[in-house]
Amino acid sequence: MNHNAIYALYPQVVSVDDGDGAKDAQGNQVEIDLTAVNAWVDPNAYKAKRAAEYPPMTDYLDGVVKGDQAQIDAYIAACQAVKTKYPKA
Repeated sequence: MNHNAIYALYPQVVSVDDGDGAKDAQGNQVEIDLTAVNAWVDPNAYKAKRAAEYPPMTDYLDGVVKGDQAQIDAYIAACQAVKTKYPKA
């Protein structure tokens, strides 16, 4: 069960248990639409994907320190490629 999707789609839900279901603040069962939950796409998922693939910042800083514009440009191009690969939702 996608807990993040449930919390995003059902703001009244305060707890989710795979066996017990979703509950509100009073402990009442909240009925959820599993089709909607399964179809939900995390609008922030691109952030983690980008972070995992960005080149190390030290590559950029090394280029700055050396005054190597080609290295700086290559770093920026690599970052732009990651942004293109994982656009904002």
